[in-house]
Amino acid sequence: MTPPDLTAVLCTGIRKHFGEDDARVEVLRGVDYTVRRGELSFLVGPSGCGKTTLISIIAGLQETSSGEVSLFGNHLARMPHPERVLFRRSHLGFVFQQYNLLQALTAAENAAIPLLAAGVRRREAVDRAAALLDRLGLGSKTGSFPRQLSGGQQQRVALARALVHEPRLIICDEPTAALDHATGEAVMELLASAAVHPDRAVIVVTHDSRVFHFADVIARMDDGHITHVEPGQRTVANPHPGSSRNSHPST
Repeated sequence: MTPPDLTAVLCTGIRKHFGEDDARVEVLRGVDYTVRRGELSFLVGPSGCGKTTLISIIAGLQETSSGEVSLFGNHLARMPHPERVLFRRSHLGFVFQQYNLLQALTAAENAAIPLLAAGVRRREAVDRAAALLDRLGLGSKTGSFPRQLSGGQQQRVALARALVHEPRLIICDEPTAALDHATGEAVMELLASAAVHPDRAVIVVTHDSRVFHFADVIARMDDGHITHVEPGQRTVANPHPGSSRNSHPST
């Protein structure tokens, strides 16, 4: 077991079904999943095995049918709805497969949304977002609208939006799917560097085996279960004492 003070995400017995009676579909079948602080954890497995449903539950976007999720010791399901919204806004960054960019805003304005929601002044928020976009290779596109960007460029804007407010938990659904190899490596370098922090964690859902070497831990899913947890290949300086980034209890 990971000591509670080192745990970022703790899922216990997570079950999720859709529909009832003959139309009932079991998507998650009792998932136990732990992510430690300072860790970059990959969730991998075939399409339809429950990965996206699991991260949606972790992020508080869906409710469990049973089981419990805690983030940094906070149980989202026990929070009043307004408190839950504030917690997610402050502590979570989520990269969706569909990007979900606002078409009327520029790339920098889209990336600045979490800062604006937190009350940061507009000029400062947009400047900080533009600086992050520059790190992602989009320095010349900060004033472009989503319709003027390629799919890969839109994906990087979505990533910047998830990272700009420096959340404690970053969750990414296929962040390199629309990217060439070099750009995918750059994106993963940024996510990996974000994970090296004693009070932060990153979860990446991916089918992209080209980036597996960035993982500290790889959790393999199939048919609504986590079937195996294995250490990743990445070796970096230990971000906090008393833990080992490349050793992890199996599930």
